[in-house]
Amino acid sequence: MLGTLCSLITALTCVTGVTVVTQKPVVTVRRGETATMDCNLGTDTGYTARWYKQVPGGVPQYVLKFHHSHSSVTYGSGFSSPKFTSTHQSKTDYRLIINNVEETDSAVYYCSTYDGSVNEHVFGQGTKLIVTGSTLPAPVLTIYPPSRNELQSNKATLVCLVSVSQMSMGFADVIWMASGIPVTSGVSTSTAVQQPDKSFQISSYLVIETSDWNQDKVYTCKVSVGSSASEKIIKKSDCGTEE
Repeated sequence: MLGTLCSLITALTCVTGVTVVTQKPVVTVRRGETATMDCNLGTDTGYTARWYKQVPGGVPQYVLKFHHSHSSVTYGSGFSSPKFTSTHQSKTDYRLIINNVEETDSAVYYCSTYDGSVNEHVFGQGTKLIVTGSTLPAPVLTIYPPSRNELQSNKATLVCLVSVSQMSMGFADVIWMASGIPVTSGVSTSTAVQQPDKSFQISSYLVIETSDWNQDKVYTCKVSVGSSASEKIIKKSDCGTEE
């Protein structure tokens, strides 16, 4: 069932139907505060608004469902009031409220409803909830240069390995820069993967021209979440070539 739900969330965020579910991409709050996440269903389908929680590398968990005509919220296993609740501002605007948030509440929260016109469950793109402590530890970065074998071709790959200690840091944003200018072409970044020690690891790759590397161009891997950020640079003259 959970595997099916994972597939549904991946596939149905792109379903084209009458209903388009809209969510704000990111909400950042401090531990102990109240987090609010809004969801617009586009049209009044007559069905409930449902919320699901998904932590990095985990399966979606059903949190609750609510309809503007209902007097109370229906909860999924492990979720209850007063920690979690939901309200509505109109027949199409719903809000998920999480009180007294902790770092473990950091996750992507998906809003969904049922669209009878296409007989499909429709999901929003999800809202990343990032809960930070009073002091958020900076990510630890390691950059690896291209291998010697790669440098025999026209393309080479830089690898930025990111290690973060808190779940909220699992939603860190990775940006690559070449000579101080942000680049997006040739960038591939993994989702956060939880390690046995409960930390999270993110791998980001940048494919570059071998000629640029040989010209000693400076490359920067910058990682940020909330107000915490780290960056590390690499260039040919500063490192030996990996075998």
